[in-house]
Amino acid sequence: MSYSKKRFRHDSLQNKRSVGKILNAITQGIADGTLIFSDEENSIEMEPNDLLDLKVTANQEGDHQKVNIRISWQTKSKKKSNKKQLVINKS
Repeated sequence: MSYSKKRFRHDSLQNKRSVGKILNAITQGIADGTLIFSDEENSIEMEPNDLLDLKVTANQEGDHQKVNIRISWQTKSKKKSNKKQLVINKS
């Protein structure tokens, strides 16, 4: 079995409104079933399945705060169970 490996990475400094727009676009892409990431150098198109793995971590150390969101899936459906439900509250 043969498969190709593609990778897209983009680093930039954005204000919180711009980051919100990017996260909304990702959310819409997941809902629509197609995510397209691109910049001047590279692009990748992905088709998320109905069942996605979600990992959220939040860290705070001194005056540095960080949130990581990782969403992954298999191109062929693979069921997982025993996952806890995530609850996020706005303050």
